[in-house]
Amino acid sequence: MERHPTVLVVDDEDDIVGLMRDFLEAGGYVVLTASDGPTALALLARQTVDCVLLDVMMPGLSGFDVLRRIRAGVSGRAPHGRTPGHTGTDQPGNRSEEDLPVIFLSARGEDGDKLRGLGLGADDYIVKSATAAEVVARVKAVLRRSRRGEPVQTAALLDFGRLTIDIGAREVCVGGQPVAFAAREFDLLQLLAEHPRQALTREFLYETLWGAYGDRHTLTVHISRLREKIEEDPTDPRYIVTVWGVGYRFEAERRA
Repeated sequence: MERHPTVLVVDDEDDIVGLMRDFLEAGGYVVLTASDGPTALALLARQTVDCVLLDVMMPGLSGFDVLRRIRAGVSGRAPHGRTPGHTGTDQPGNRSEEDLPVIFLSARGEDGDKLRGLGLGADDYIVKSATAAEVVARVKAVLRRSRRGEPVQTAALLDFGRLTIDIGAREVCVGGQPVAFAAREFDLLQLLAEHPRQALTREFLYETLWGAYGDRHTLTVHISRLREKIEEDPTDPRYIVTVWGVGYRFEAERRA
């Protein structure tokens, strides 16, 4: 039987939660809900979740605080998907909280808030004035691009010396050390690395990864985060270089 993706909706406004639940369930998704950050983190510790739709302004833990904990893998879920205190067989759990797709849904539409959310590793940032149908479409797009839960078909390894990218496992090592990437960050790095020495336009990168939706700051923020994670000196990048007036180029040659 096909497993329907599960979306966790986190918002302290009951009407927003109800609206999102109705539209997501109509779209074929399983919906979990939480009215605050601690409840959301507790659910992530024990439930399989494919995407989180997260409000920014909540009492107690803000959405930004919740995302920081998700990306740090500190929701309370024990290592390797075990429930705390569990001593038997592993539970399914989330494959990795570090790459769990997270979409902010906020009444605040200022550029500073969007940049902050994307800078923390959010996959998208939606203002609440968007229609429910648009929100569902963007959830679908994020899930499609993250490919969470899909079986691995290949185990291609892109080896650039100091930097290695395991496509099948969706893992990145820099200098032999694993580095955590959000789902969209990995997708962007993979797209660039699979086209070495080719100048890829901003439009191509944006449309390939975000489709018709997104924000003009999104690509710039993600490029900056990639450089911080893979470059020895992010201000003088070796791997991801800017092609002025065009876009970006992945400069390294792949080892045979």
